[in-house]
Amino acid sequence: MFDKKNVFLGIAPIAWTNDDMPDLGKENSFEQCISEAALAGFSGTEVGNKYPHDAGVLKGYMEERNLRIASAWFSSFLTTQPYEETEKAFIRHRDFLYDLGAKVIVVSEQGHSVQGQMDTPIFDGKYVMNDAEWKILTTGLEKLGRLAAEKNMKLVYHHHMGTVVQTTQEIDRLMENTDPSAVSLLYDTGHLVFSGEDALAVLKKYAGRIKHVHLKDVRPAVVARVKAEKLSFLQAVRLGAFTVPGDGAIDFQPVFDILSQNHYEGWLLVEAEQDPAIANPFVYAKKAREYIRSMINM
Repeated sequence: MFDKKNVFLGIAPIAWTNDDMPDLGKENSFEQCISEAALAGFSGTEVGNKYPHDAGVLKGYMEERNLRIASAWFSSFLTTQPYEETEKAFIRHRDFLYDLGAKVIVVSEQGHSVQGQMDTPIFDGKYVMNDAEWKILTTGLEKLGRLAAEKNMKLVYHHHMGTVVQTTQEIDRLMENTDPSAVSLLYDTGHLVFSGEDALAVLKKYAGRIKHVHLKDVRPAVVARVKAEKLSFLQAVRLGAFTVPGDGAIDFQPVFDILSQNHYEGWLLVEAEQDPAIANPFVYAKKAREYIRSMINM
């Protein structure tokens, strides 16, 4: 199905320690995270908040476990701060990932984001940009994308719950108003389903621009509660809205089929932020690995 020379299976460290809520998984060390990721059968991870900030040191830890760094999250504030501030931070981030051998840079606009606000309803509290803000965002992302290209890297934009690019309509507008050579798309199954979008339709439409994939499953009963009780994104995570592939409601076979048919190359990253005291990260990592192995030749 996939060419193993060009497609790699990884897992995000957020299952072990949550970046937005550090109390979730505070007991889990960086070394435990990467060791268990390797034992579960994954080839790499993204970068978590407990990872060493020195590229050489981090690379050493990863190589000992035959792991690689796939990418790392970057928060842009193009709509709320001067462009120069985001650019300066982006270049530092780009160079760090370049030294680690990563090929893509995950970017999500955090200007006006409510994803990190504990008491803001994730649906009712979401910000909607005006035309001027859209122009600032798309122009800024293209500039960042060209900076990534200087290192032969790609900017992959992460649509995300609670941010200014969450819905299919917003993804469409972002894609239509950015240069494909500068801005690619990160495809996240969980965020699309949580938002109520047609995840397969988005995948089919933008398969050619998708350069990074997050495999996240969803528990519909929790999502329904979040909507009914007007809860926040962080509250949704604590309640277990997300889980690993094979443990929720999403059928991933069509996802893999469409990606394969469109000759996808890059990382497939299992990502499921939940409370590790309730959902043991190693147990769930193995569950995801076995589920994926049953579907694709990896």
